[in-house]
Amino acid sequence: MILVTTASDYNHGLRFNPPLTFLLGEVISMKVLEGNEVVTTTSVEPAQHPAKQEFKPRLIFWEVTKGCNLRCIHCRATATELASPTDLPTARALEIIDQIAAFSNPILVLSGGEPLYRSDIFQLATYAKDKGLRVALATNGTLVTKEIARMISDSGIKRVSISLDGADAETHDSFRGIPGAFEAALHGFRNLKDVGMSVQINMTIARHNADQLPRVLDLAKNVGADALHTFLLVPVGCGVDIAEDQMVPPEEYERMLNWFYDRSLEGGIELKATCAPHYFRVVRQRRAEDRRAAEAAAKVAAIEPATAAKTAPSSDGHPGHASAIGPNDMLMPGGTGISLRPQAPPAGQHTGHPSGHPNDMNAMTKGCLAGTGVCFLSHEGEVYPCGYLPAIAGDLRKERFADIWNNAKVFNDLRDTDNLKGKCGCCEFRNVCMGCRARAYAATGDYLDPEPFCVYEPKSPHLKAKVAEREKN
Repeated sequence: MILVTTASDYNHGLRFNPPLTFLLGEVISMKVLEGNEVVTTTSVEPAQHPAKQEFKPRLIFWEVTKGCNLRCIHCRATATELASPTDLPTARALEIIDQIAAFSNPILVLSGGEPLYRSDIFQLATYAKDKGLRVALATNGTLVTKEIARMISDSGIKRVSISLDGADAETHDSFRGIPGAFEAALHGFRNLKDVGMSVQINMTIARHNADQLPRVLDLAKNVGADALHTFLLVPVGCGVDIAEDQMVPPEEYERMLNWFYDRSLEGGIELKATCAPHYFRVVRQRRAEDRRAAEAAAKVAAIEPATAAKTAPSSDGHPGHASAIGPNDMLMPGGTGISLRPQAPPAGQHTGHPSGHPNDMNAMTKGCLAGTGVCFLSHEGEVYPCGYLPAIAGDLRKERFADIWNNAKVFNDLRDTDNLKGKCGCCEFRNVCMGCRARAYAATGDYLDPEPFCVYEPKSPHLKAKVAEREKN
């Protein structure tokens, strides 16, 4: 299965490019109610932290090297021509895999830089697989020869994301900084597909390519990608320098998210909007609108509303299961079981967003999962909530992974929505959205501040008063 990612390049869309949204574990079952997550996995649960077992890493993005052959203008890292000398040595990297596997059973996304620059990349992947972890690879695709594709498959990697930042060579290559990158990425895609690999396409959306999103979706379908994950540009790393010119205005983001929702109803490919937590609000608003429209149509047809509710298809496509999901109903029915070989749902059913019964490669639970279900490991062993939020949680050269995950201040801050400030704190959607904590940090230096690229204005007087009182004190 081949996934193509575009510009998000969280190391090529896996960092949530997190692109690996694609590998959200098949054994995970989760329900979210009013922002409180209950996660069940098959991994061994450590007894020493019973109060915090509900928060388990489901997706870990690991920047195994900073070395890269491209010069992407949005990259969070400052790529170097060769693998940097401060990359973790093999022995330490294997030890970190041991710690992760002993603590939980997440999807481990190996990214970079360009992860194929690391000479022991297949050793790391095989070791992680043998430890029971699901492994994904986030690459720009340009180095994936037929031989490399076979090695990727043989190492036990379950999915690969390839970043495409435009529907044509001119757009993609200008964003990636190297002529020929577009054709080389597609060549790598085909090589992976030839060996039966699951592949997704990641796209980082910025002002220069936002109008190409429909064409990229068509391209992803035409080449046989298993999924398309879109990433909204986050102004960190190199992205800080281009933020003013390349950030899409909030109003345009809103239009794009509604377009994405409409496309998700068509089926045919997995769709996921990443680094766009307000998509969860959009989904709930649109579903509520659809429900009201269906009820109105039922009345016009002289059908009793109760009868219509029993016969009308619900959001998951099954008769009689309809439920009103509005701003004040934060229940997210359905699990997040993962299937490494997802089947496209019939047209008209939701894919790639809340309550749509997502699969392992496209699991979605709530908006921002930084520090609650996701974390990022740097090439030097530092741990962060995500690759775009430079608020360090710990250092694996000095601390154990379990201790960092359970005790880091930044993680605990992000696990309580009552800590959110401003309009995010008083928003009725806060428990399923959270706002992008990385964008908040980039804007003000405080990761608990409001998401700056959301146009929604909260409507709950009670929550507004609660937040105002808290912030006053």
